[in-house]
Amino acid sequence: MKKNIMFLCTGNSCRSQMAEGFARKYWGHEFNVYSAGTKKHGMNERAMKVMQEAGVDISTHFSKTTAELPPVTFDFVVTVCDSAKESCPYFPGGKIVHVGFQDPPALTKHMSDEEEILAVYRRVRDEIKQFIQHMKVELEA
Repeated sequence: MKKNIMFLCTGNSCRSQMAEGFARKYWGHEFNVYSAGTKKHGMNERAMKVMQEAGVDISTHFSKTTAELPPVTFDFVVTVCDSAKESCPYFPGGKIVHVGFQDPPALTKHMSDEEEILAVYRRVRDEIKQFIQHMKVELEA
């Protein structure tokens, strides 16, 4: 039986969506994968672009809150930002793991050069990918 895992962030627009995309790619055979936010901000176009570059299509994903998820028991809840960690709802029975990744939209809000902006998104994407590739070790620690 597959375990349920959710990636939680503030707006469910960038980091949690990237994590969901990579987790489905690498672990979809072992986990039912979800993502949500404490709020919903809509999908981030740059996140979708850099994920497509990495061979993962998240263009059909949509931003949602935890209240919009199906009524499943989560075995693991992974908070991918500090704000979500601080305001994480209670999930009975689930192990909560925090892995903070920097927020590309916040880091790039004063930048104007698109290549510089995308470089930040790519760096965070690659950090998330590395975590996801090794997440079973992290989850079982």
